[in-house]
Amino acid sequence: MSDVLFHALPTDGEKPARRLAYRLTPPADSERTTLVFLPGYMSDMAGSKAAMLFDAAREKGVGCLLLDYSGCGASDGDFTDGTLTRWREEVLALIEALVPGPVVLVGSSMGGWLMLLVALTLPADKLAGIMGIAAAPDFTQWGYTSAQKGELIAGRTIFEPNPYGPEPTPTHARFWADGEHNRLLDAEILLDVPAVLVHGQRDEDVPWEISLRLSATLRSDAVQLCLVKDGDHRLSRPVDLALIRRMALALAGADA
Repeated sequence: MSDVLFHALPTDGEKPARRLAYRLTPPADSERTTLVFLPGYMSDMAGSKAAMLFDAAREKGVGCLLLDYSGCGASDGDFTDGTLTRWREEVLALIEALVPGPVVLVGSSMGGWLMLLVALTLPADKLAGIMGIAAAPDFTQWGYTSAQKGELIAGRTIFEPNPYGPEPTPTHARFWADGEHNRLLDAEILLDVPAVLVHGQRDEDVPWEISLRLSATLRSDAVQLCLVKDGDHRLSRPVDLALIRRMALALAGADA
């Protein structure tokens, strides 16, 4: 892939400018679509799905923007300061600065929640479609026990076992509270663009029924729900990546 670049966000003068790491392959022309990949919680742009989409986009002449949220990957900042609201504003700033034409947002896990928040903020003529990969909207509501929520409400960080690494996964009270203010599944989501939702039915982190609920909540009639019966949460096997490639490129108006 291309080298990592950095975009400095505007500063209020009190702190150094926060730099966001990104990779970009531009579309063949400014009117063609750009895929924008939004990674999951505590993830970054170095994963297999991001790399596959970047290479596929470059091959087919569409654009692709990969990025690290502040506090993640190569970007500046502390993860403890991260919230959905903060990261949404970062994604919007990168799109505004770097992408001249329409975008298809591709969100993985928590990135699927962020995808929706970004989509609801973008101008209608900027958004060409959305694609959720094991999307996890509202996980602050359904992803924690009552005891854990009590700890978070009290302002304490909780830690859970991490199946993907040696260190436990933290949830900070600030992130959880912000997530509660950004819940979407209790009302119609006012998006009318084409949407694709891919979810493994052996996902042990995000129940596949969340994507079913999301498909019903989106106002758009152009929603495809693709359930992978033997797929897990990561959906990173070659067969999974081929499926994601095909559906993402179709949303972007390119043949797989």
